[in-house]
Amino acid sequence: MRFWLAVLMMLAISTPFQQQGDSFDFSRTMRVDYFHTGGPKAGETVSLDRVVNDGPWPGSRTQLIDSTNLGKYFFEVQSKSGATLYSRGFASVYGEWETTPEVKTAHRTFHESLRFPWPRQPVQVTLKKRQADNSFAAVWSTTVDPNSRFVNAAPPPPAGGRTWTLFENGPAAEKVDLLIISEGYTESQLPKFRKDAERLVNALFAEEPFKSRKQSFNVRGLNLPSSQPGVNRPNAGVFRRTPISAEYNIFDSERYVLTLDNRALREAASAAPYEFIEILVNEQTYGGGGIFNDQATASVDSAFSDYVFVHEFGHHFAALADEYYTSDVAYETGTAPKQEPWEPNVTALANPATLKWRDLVTPGTPLPTPWDKEAFEKHSREIQERRRAIRKRNAPEAEMDALFHEQREWEEQFLAGMKFSKAVGAFEGASYEAKGLFRPQADCIMFTRNRVGFCRVCQRGISRIIDLYSR
Repeated sequence: MRFWLAVLMMLAISTPFQQQGDSFDFSRTMRVDYFHTGGPKAGETVSLDRVVNDGPWPGSRTQLIDSTNLGKYFFEVQSKSGATLYSRGFASVYGEWETTPEVKTAHRTFHESLRFPWPRQPVQVTLKKRQADNSFAAVWSTTVDPNSRFVNAAPPPPAGGRTWTLFENGPAAEKVDLLIISEGYTESQLPKFRKDAERLVNALFAEEPFKSRKQSFNVRGLNLPSSQPGVNRPNAGVFRRTPISAEYNIFDSERYVLTLDNRALREAASAAPYEFIEILVNEQTYGGGGIFNDQATASVDSAFSDYVFVHEFGHHFAALADEYYTSDVAYETGTAPKQEPWEPNVTALANPATLKWRDLVTPGTPLPTPWDKEAFEKHSREIQERRRAIRKRNAPEAEMDALFHEQREWEEQFLAGMKFSKAVGAFEGASYEAKGLFRPQADCIMFTRNRVGFCRVCQRGISRIIDLYSR
């Protein structure tokens, strides 16, 4: 009797996963492309572009529901009965653009994609947006019939470049699959791309928790040769046309690098199994970018390229927020009141008793946690003034590298010398805001370029995503 009771309990537990798995053909990935538009008069609108086969499904067959509650956006794939078959949270270029001043004066359209296993039957795909109370509300929904003549089931066309493996620890369905893409490398420079990729990936897996969890990853490269070295740098008057159109000066920020050509990015990436993408730009100029569950970029020949690669991957992979607040940014700041951020490593600290990393707070640490904020800000303002002057003169990149080295030497010593420098607490100043938002520790790779790695809260956030995509 006990045996059959145990069997029935196991069947009851496994039934939802079985139903989800039976709903998909894992030999294919469905990619729903759409246009995301906004502006002062149109508001926020979404319109379908196309539905295509994006190659074999690289993800988990069992961990199909996202319970992390991360991302400015969230999408669900539901059956006719309303059962949720697949879901993921994410952020987007559109979502960032919404926070810039331009949204008040201009209309822009961005191309985006949702990827999930190929459904066997018609499904409802619903895009949701995070509201002021941190709940999600639907902004767009469409029915997708995999057998419709308007769904292109043909395999993706051959990629314009060759894929290769840095390391592989198991089947794509059981591992986190990271794809490294070349941008701005000529055919003759592709050996350099391989060396750059190996160096930067090694830097990532030298940091915890990536170091301890390396066996949970597969990492592949994609060679996409360009006709000229380098990428588009409008702010410097250097113009390029590259395979996936990565460029500096996103939102008029001199160091922000992304591609806005989502279709070209997705078409290229379909050549390999992937869940996360890092684009390496063959440039010396300091720069990069990272958007949760969308893309990450890093220039490869700056003196701080290792840092940029790791920092931006933290955004893309684990939804980690920037913890710095003294550098120039393209976003509007100073708004009040502050709602609780959805990112795992920043908080508005409305109630210290319910702090989302309360279990990690070092015993005896006050909340909020005192630190030498005024002295740090004074020094940072001086550095930023010098940084702007270097860019205004279009000076050699070596000057910027030297300034960053000087800044790092001062900040490492300064931040390590405070009473609570090693504690987990709530330090005011985070996510571009000097007041009202707090970070977990005095220093972290999401706060400075210092050689301190990820703080304990960021490490936990990263581990949570690794667990979602691997087994």
